[in-house]
Amino acid sequence: MNNIKLQELDLEYIWHPCTQMKDHEILPLIPIKFAKGIYLYDFDGNKYIDAISSWWVNIFGHCNEFINQKIKEQLDKLEHVILAGFTHKPAIKLAKKLVTISPTPLKKVFFADNGSSAIEIALKMSYHYFKNKGQNKEYFLSLTNSYHGETLGALSVGDVKLYKEVYKPLLIKNLQTPTPTDKSLNAAKKALQDLKKILEQKASNISAFIVEPLIQGAGNMHMYHPYYLQKAKELCEKYNILLIADEIMTGFGRSGTMFACEQAQISPDIMCLSKGLSGGYLPLSVVLTTNEIYQAFYCDYNEGKSFLHSHSFTGNPLACSAALASLELFEKENILKKNKKTASYIAKKLESLKNYPIVTNIRQTGMVAAFDIKNYDPKERINLKIYTFALKNGVLLRPLAQTIYIMPPYIITQKEIDKIFEVIKGALQIL
Repeated sequence: MNNIKLQELDLEYIWHPCTQMKDHEILPLIPIKFAKGIYLYDFDGNKYIDAISSWWVNIFGHCNEFINQKIKEQLDKLEHVILAGFTHKPAIKLAKKLVTISPTPLKKVFFADNGSSAIEIALKMSYHYFKNKGQNKEYFLSLTNSYHGETLGALSVGDVKLYKEVYKPLLIKNLQTPTPTDKSLNAAKKALQDLKKILEQKASNISAFIVEPLIQGAGNMHMYHPYYLQKAKELCEKYNILLIADEIMTGFGRSGTMFACEQAQISPDIMCLSKGLSGGYLPLSVVLTTNEIYQAFYCDYNEGKSFLHSHSFTGNPLACSAALASLELFEKENILKKNKKTASYIAKKLESLKNYPIVTNIRQTGMVAAFDIKNYDPKERINLKIYTFALKNGVLLRPLAQTIYIMPPYIITQKEIDKIFEVIKGALQIL
């Protein structure tokens, strides 16, 4: 089969996520035959650099031989088992490993299977925690411009209009406080004043403050100073609300440290992880929390304080094996140190974009680099033009409105980074 035949079959049967399907009347789908390293290969022999790690998940690229082997070894032992009343070695080893590498107070691991599910768990857990302590705190607090997923609870605490507006009547109670306007210390301090005000007035009704640490992903890769997190944690403790760190995108080295919270030297009360957790191989997420929160649910069955939440594929052994392999690669290959060198090279390439009058707001945190297009008009769909141009030139980019970003696999070489920026510059010249 070639690309065209597969495109026809796909459009007959599949409804794609985050897609206006009518676009595919003029925009061809790209059927992928196989992938290796940072490259995707289609059925017509074309190859594409995956500059966005396939929705930010494939941190070690595609078909990594070490991760492949660990999954194959597990496949012949146990593919899945219910995690209620049963357990298995990959889940136990992974939970222990995550507790070991996470901020010290995080001691318990609750498994799920995707990022939005992790957020739902964190929200329910924080509300239920206070309920078990005799407090009814039915509001949540989040940052403006935030994104936490697309299930109803996750949508409720997000602030990306494109995703949220239609479902507004269905959402749970949420308040929002301004995000720091940029990466400066002054912007962080100003936003903290706003946070303090809302906590002074509303904290008695708020269960938790949820944040994407340092980088707001779907919020156009907006970045802010670690000082905000540091002081926000102090305010949460003062006003008796929990801090939830949504590290679904920022976790596992993406921000420059294993977890973005480390750069603020804080430990959240609850931390959500997914995406890079399994190296991008299989659906898996976890919610880490403290023994204090865990103990609030520890009771005799008839007391009614149990945390009743489950997913069929919770703690899947194959996914856990992929995650263990991915974490082993971090240690064996000193990935965080290597990433610093790669990020430094990306920074130099970003600097070269300053000569383009159409480019503004160049920014970077770790292995995430972004810039904006000046005077962006949504009706012109410049993002679609850039996406199409890049594909024709062998690079997968997926702009967020006016924001062009790269979030490549950690195995990318300088030569491949050169290619990405060569294509980006070509795209800028056609705008």
